[in-house]
Amino acid sequence: MTAAGNHQANRPVGRRLERAGIRDVAAAAGVSITTVSDALNGKGRLPDATRAHVREVADRLGYRPSAAARTLRTGRSGLIGLTVTTYGEEPFTFTEFAYFAEMARAATSAALARGYALVILPASSRHDVWSNVALDGTVVIDPSDHDPMVTELVRQGIPVVSDGRPAGSLPVQAWVDNDHEAAVLGILEHLAEAGARRIGLLTGTSTDTYTRLSTSAYLSWCERIGQEPVVESYPAHDPCAGAVAADRLLARPDRPDAVYGLFDPNGTDLLAAARRYGLRVPEDLLLVCCSESMVYATTEPPITTLSLKPGRIGTAVVQLLIDAIEGVDGGRPVQQVMPTDLIVRTSSQRRSPRTTVNPPRGPSGG
Repeated sequence: MTAAGNHQANRPVGRRLERAGIRDVAAAAGVSITTVSDALNGKGRLPDATRAHVREVADRLGYRPSAAARTLRTGRSGLIGLTVTTYGEEPFTFTEFAYFAEMARAATSAALARGYALVILPASSRHDVWSNVALDGTVVIDPSDHDPMVTELVRQGIPVVSDGRPAGSLPVQAWVDNDHEAAVLGILEHLAEAGARRIGLLTGTSTDTYTRLSTSAYLSWCERIGQEPVVESYPAHDPCAGAVAADRLLARPDRPDAVYGLFDPNGTDLLAAARRYGLRVPEDLLLVCCSESMVYATTEPPITTLSLKPGRIGTAVVQLLIDAIEGVDGGRPVQQVMPTDLIVRTSSQRRSPRTTVNPPRGPSGG
């Protein structure tokens, strides 16, 4: 038997290590229990030195506030939810996409920094399933028009903040979003300056604000410059449908010589479709997609991407939600618009401007 084993064997049966309590921290720090509570919860008017001293003592003693005690004291669980409701009951594992994964990471860190834990809820969850989780509030990513889950959560008195500008009168407490119209116009102008004569759009069929505003911006641009829209739509939650839509777009008689894809997989789908039709990128086809994935820096050729800055958005939505939960937002709806960033790579930089677009041909080998 090892020394550790002997030590365990000699330990009195039925005894366990005592956990330091708030009274122990107060006694060791030489302050009152109220002072300990205020120092650890960021409340009250305490000198910075006192707060630092109490926290140092609490860390040394291994003191951790009781979640159950906090719930009884504040009426809050310390849990906030994060979900995507855009696709309703359709299966959608949003953490597989770079945007949602980065947004969730930032939201988790922001929640922990303010003493809350983030609960990621499946896209197919409905409020009756969620009743088993005592949430103080929920972040909803890209809610659809007249989203029934948002309405139900608000009816139950649960604050909701959306990542995405809600349509109409959806009753969210606050929202954070990008200026999607400006972002799309910037991309279209970038492609036109690179020599594009007919720009196409690969978009989705959902009614969330991101898809709707981005598509509308493209259609308005086409009307303004006198170009017939070249659009293919597909259910964005279905990755197989994206590849089929990319193929349809490049097989059209009015095939575009540049394409913007709204969703993460569109870059690789369009690149693969271009190869099937014998199109060179960027010489024959310019490509841009919206993605946070660094994979596009290493494709052949590297693909230009639009970044929506999900880390900033994840932090902002959680801060706004916790402000609403704790009543420090003044009860007024809050809106924040985050900047985007176009990361220009080879796929959207034509080496020699073209003045004609060749008619489509069948896939190679077909």
